[in-house]
Amino acid sequence: MNRPIAVFPGSFDPVTIGHWSIVQRALPLFSTIHVALGVNTTKRGMFELEQREAWLRQAFHGMPQVNILRFEGLTADLCERLGASFIVRGLRNSTDHGNERSIALMNHALRGVETLFLPALPEHAHISSTIVRELIANRADVRDFLPPGVTL
Repeated sequence: MNRPIAVFPGSFDPVTIGHWSIVQRALPLFSTIHVALGVNTTKRGMFELEQREAWLRQAFHGMPQVNILRFEGLTADLCERLGASFIVRGLRNSTDHGNERSIALMNHALRGVETLFLPALPEHAHISSTIVRELIANRADVRDFLPPGVTL
């Protein structure tokens, strides 16, 4: 049986243990998961794209089902180019659900792409890139919030 292809998009500024966990849990469902680093030319992240891509490669090193790539534009268009029929998204709370549901419905309307929502594990539900950036800016130790193999 051929398993489908998925895209896991994000800015990963920085990648967190929550991102890593979602991909790990989704891996058995897909032949390939493209972890897609979105490039938004109108926004400047805390970390350069090159650094974020390097962290993604470290986080998913040794996982042949995971492909790291950069993209610009709509995630639905990327899915079409890659032959991916699913988008994987993690949900930490009801706010995430409300935002992600609207995006999922639009991706389906645009390209027929389905979105698979995985709830964050309880131990990761409080972790976001935004919070990790704030901790970093205030010189806090964030090692527990980063994937294995990723160091700042």
